[in-house]
Amino acid sequence: MTYRAIVICLASLFFPSAAWSQGCVDCHKKVTPNIVSDWQLSKHSRSGIDCSVCHGDQHQSAEDVAKAQIPTPDTCAACHATQVQQFKAGKHAAAWAAMKAMPTAHWQPMALMEGMKGCGGCHKIGLKTEAEIRDLRKNGAGFGVASCDACHTRHIFSLVEARQPQACQTCHMGFDHPQWEMYSSSKHGVRFLLKQSKVLPETVAAPTCQTCHMQEGNHAVRTAWGFLAVRLPLPEDKQWAADQTTILQGLGVLDPDGKPTARLDVVKTADVARLTQQDWQKERDKMLKTCHQCHSANFAKAELEKGDQMIREADRLLAEAIRILADLYKDGILQKPKNYAYAFPDLLTFHDAPTVIEQKLFVMHLEHRMRAFQGTFHANPDYALWYGWSEMQRDLTEIKTLAEELRRRHKEKKE
Repeated sequence: MTYRAIVICLASLFFPSAAWSQGCVDCHKKVTPNIVSDWQLSKHSRSGIDCSVCHGDQHQSAEDVAKAQIPTPDTCAACHATQVQQFKAGKHAAAWAAMKAMPTAHWQPMALMEGMKGCGGCHKIGLKTEAEIRDLRKNGAGFGVASCDACHTRHIFSLVEARQPQACQTCHMGFDHPQWEMYSSSKHGVRFLLKQSKVLPETVAAPTCQTCHMQEGNHAVRTAWGFLAVRLPLPEDKQWAADQTTILQGLGVLDPDGKPTARLDVVKTADVARLTQQDWQKERDKMLKTCHQCHSANFAKAELEKGDQMIREADRLLAEAIRILADLYKDGILQKPKNYAYAFPDLLTFHDAPTVIEQKLFVMHLEHRMRAFQGTFHANPDYALWYGWSEMQRDLTEIKTLAEELRRRHKEKKE
């Protein structure tokens, strides 16, 4: 426990009057009554953690609201050092940096990014620099800085809430990572939701998101394959290694000669891929241990390997599509956008890809490939097949057809 945490605890124990600010409560009961009622329900309130502990004591009236401090993870670390240390070592901590690193992020409306109404609404869980925090506050976003409150919703900061799978639902759903939809309609999710609604007994085995991804409460929240399902070293399977190389080139992590680019440093910083065998194996072993609580070791190993195999199969289709577009650039049939560093389609430009065929590739990568392998790992056959693999097959057919049409038109222009 830190010195500050000891002081807070001693103050609340020996000086109860110092444990809460009556002035804050009296005023905010009129201004923001539900914030007060949430705080009064919280463990913080019962433990004497008053407003000044998190917000400082400089804000005294409606005229000096700007003096109220906005908590950061370091504020929480005064009492929750282990959890904050784990969080800082995990992928959620890199979420803000990952969003900012996307090549066309600065093209998006401010409301979606800094305004927290789009990408920023989820990626706000990531750590921010002091300068970024100042800019956010200047633009009126006085929230989205603390990170911890993304799951432990302020001001009740409930452990019970954060341990429910619904705590993950807001961000882990939708277009590129519908984990909530996959989990909640899988046998794992159905059993837990029936348990949650008291249809099944409290003691029934039913894993949550946290069971598999936050073993023993670890706040790092890491997986073996990471978000992008690419890794180093490359697979021993030569075809798969070639396909992963092509995908890494499409991600801008490798140049056309297969050499690392500056974007590899971004991938490292954002923690979206495992870059050593040891790092990958560590996360896989943690997952096997978790699965073994309900399943035999052989069954768990085989099921996770099916997920690996699904990545390999999906990579075969995606790599072929990437090469089709790269050849169109190479042959001068499709103009390479000026903001693309290399003669490969940039998979990270998302919806800002300039042509229909490039848009189709973006959807194939970020929506359908994700669903093919994530659906497999989340034990959801419908997502793995119909929303993933089947869609990828159709994407590739459309990309081939569009490429042939572009080549035909190009040839006609030359004749």
